[in-house]
Amino acid sequence: MPKTKTIYICEHCGNESPKWLGHCPQCGAWNSYVEKEATRASSPSAPLATVQELSQISLEQSPRIVLGFPEFNRVLGGGLVPGSLVFLGGDPGIGKSTLLLQVAATAAGDRGVLYVAGEESASQIKLRAERLGLRGEGIFVLPESRLEHVLEGAQQLSPKLVIVDSIQAVYLEELEGAAGSLSQVRECTLKLMQWAKSSGTPVFLIGHVTKEGAIAGPKTLEHIVDVVLYLEGEHFSTYRILRSAKNRFGSTNEIGMFEMRDQGLAELANPSEVFLSQHTKEAIGSVVVPTMEGTRPLLVEIQALTNPTAFGLPRRTANGVDFNRLLMVAAVLSRRAQIPLGNQDIIANVAGGIRVNEPAADLGLALAIASSFRGRKVPAELVAVGEVGLSGELRSVYQLDRRIAEAAKLGFKTCILPPSKLNSSPQIELRTAKNLSEALKAALG
Repeated sequence: MPKTKTIYICEHCGNESPKWLGHCPQCGAWNSYVEKEATRASSPSAPLATVQELSQISLEQSPRIVLGFPEFNRVLGGGLVPGSLVFLGGDPGIGKSTLLLQVAATAAGDRGVLYVAGEESASQIKLRAERLGLRGEGIFVLPESRLEHVLEGAQQLSPKLVIVDSIQAVYLEELEGAAGSLSQVRECTLKLMQWAKSSGTPVFLIGHVTKEGAIAGPKTLEHIVDVVLYLEGEHFSTYRILRSAKNRFGSTNEIGMFEMRDQGLAELANPSEVFLSQHTKEAIGSVVVPTMEGTRPLLVEIQALTNPTAFGLPRRTANGVDFNRLLMVAAVLSRRAQIPLGNQDIIANVAGGIRVNEPAADLGLALAIASSFRGRKVPAELVAVGEVGLSGELRSVYQLDRRIAEAAKLGFKTCILPPSKLNSSPQIELRTAKNLSEALKAALG
């Protein structure tokens, strides 16, 4: 009998070590190593692959599976690629199972959709379908956690799409460890990936996330799958954002906008109008900024509040904007625009629970802070866009024409922007400003 070898595996990132470590050198986690036996389950031998020259490989055009959600198709890059492995993560109760059940209803056809319920019974899936108003025709529910039986059922049914809810609930009997452990999650994902590539059937994996928002389980799970999607949103808000963190078949800059209703998730055809529906005209400390999410222009409302600090050091609070950019904009306002903010608490917020990460929102954030400090209202029909430099200069941003067109479509009349090739527009009045002082004068007088 060969001697059993023992190794230690980090529960956070899957890093292996021959001895126990208190601190993981790869992910930095403490006390995360667990003892495992270095045994690997034997798998059936796959056919040998042939060596081919790249120029001689024929590209077979496999049409994408276009789902009934244009917002979902946008994030996937135009549709679902046959044989792809897609991971959908998100906080508990955010709507992952609801979204994929609706996707299954739109994709079900002659071949049907296999819904593997590892955490729920078939009657629970039926209750959700009735709440969503779905009849369930073409959706085959398999309440099973053993992956061997799941693959056997998928092979017999030969469906158009497979949904596994969730990957932490299924397990292989030939492996040691409970469902959701490192070895089980990794090996089950590999088995599903091999089956998806060989059969040409796309597979959706629903997964849990950690407190930090990362995928629960080994970090290698993100490298195995083809697409990683996150469904984001605040529990107190009805809006949901589907964002792509990895996509081998498309861009990772696209987002999908949804709203949670009684009948499930509904698409937002015009999210800018929705986010600005409660915008108060000529409010102090409020500026509308045209941002870009991938190829989609999106108008958001940036709010700021300044107040004399009651402590020795002023506080800075950022909700929806980058904290470091808030510090930079506040410092530039104090140094270059002569607005004394050294004794002021500054609170910045993006209405609607949206997060803005691009530097194009710097000018809108600066105008909102200055408006609150001076107590002057920003004109209701004005938008501002531009990047603020450390010397107070304004720098141009990309796709100005699409941003301005979106602002004009929603009824805005004036746009403050840096000098650029776009000198005039028939839809909206353009006011260029070289530096932050000129922009403050144009917006606040």
